[in-house]
This record gives sequence, structure tokens and C-alpha cells, in this order.
Amino acid sequence: GVSKAYAMTGWRIGYAGGPRDLIKAMAVVQSQATSCPSSVSQAASVAALTGPQEFLKERTASFQRRRDLVVNGLNAIAGLDCRVPEGAFYTFSGCAGMLGKVTPSGKKIETDTDFCAYLLDDAHVAVVPGSAFGLSPFFRISYATSEAELKEALTRIADACARLS
Repeated sequence: GVSKAYAMTGWRIGYAGGPRDLIKAMAVVQSQATSCPSSVSQAASVAALTGPQEFLKERTASFQRRRDLVVNGLNAIAGLDCRVPEGAFYTFSGCAGMLGKVTPSGKKIETDTDFCAYLLDDAHVAVVPGSAFGLSPFFRISYATSEAELKEALTRIADACARLS
């Protein structure tokens, strides 16, 4: 697809290559599951795929730096466990070590949703509970932002976690 590499999220354009029978079957499923992409989306995707590609190396390196910053920052917080993601621009961190803890206001954190709500309310950091993806107790963070903003978010998360008892 063109969503991640070319910053075209929302354009919903993908492509595939493979054995003719497999691609034919995929086309049948796709034709029944979605409508056709707009001509503008198609033209933009062609331009992205056939245009200059040099920027992709720097973009990839930038995302790797931000990924490593977030993974290392989360793993430095007791009670959080973050694996290195294999794609996209999200981390998916375990927060089982935070369950059962109590916020400064006296609310017990019982779920990943509680933990995410605490981070939003107390640290002003928006993360998405893993339960939204059927995977609890985890939470997702996007690192598709500046390193400065990520550092600030990690500091706020660490401080909020330190306030739990």
C-alpha cells in the first residue's frame, strides 16, 4: 500500500503481486467487500510509486529513530513491556504491570482501558487500549510525530506511572 511509506493514510490504496489464481481470488473478495478507489486516489498512488524515491531512506531512518526512542523509553518504565514493532509506526506495549495499582485520586487500574484513561487524564497523553484490538492488557502509541513530542510524552508517561501506588 501507499499509506505508510508515502504518507497517504486514508487514501486506502493497496496493491499485490503473486500467483495469478491467488490475485484473481483476492480481486473477487475485494470487489464484494469494498467499493472502487477514486480516480484521484489512483492517480496519486501512481505518482507516488513512480516519482522520486530518494526520500524513503531518510524517512525510514527517521521512523526507526523514533521507534527506538519510544520502545526504549517505555521499557525503562517499571511495569511496562514493549517489543520492537516490525512495521507501521505504532508500538504495542504491555501494561500488565500497572494493573492493580492505584492512581493518586484513589482509582484502581483494573484494565488497559483504565490505564489509558489515566494517562489521558493525568499525563495528557493519548494512547489506545489494546482491548480495542482484542489484545488486553496492552496499549498502542503512534510515533508518527516529532522526537521532541515523543520525548515529552515519554516523560509524562514515566511521571504518571511513578505516581501510581
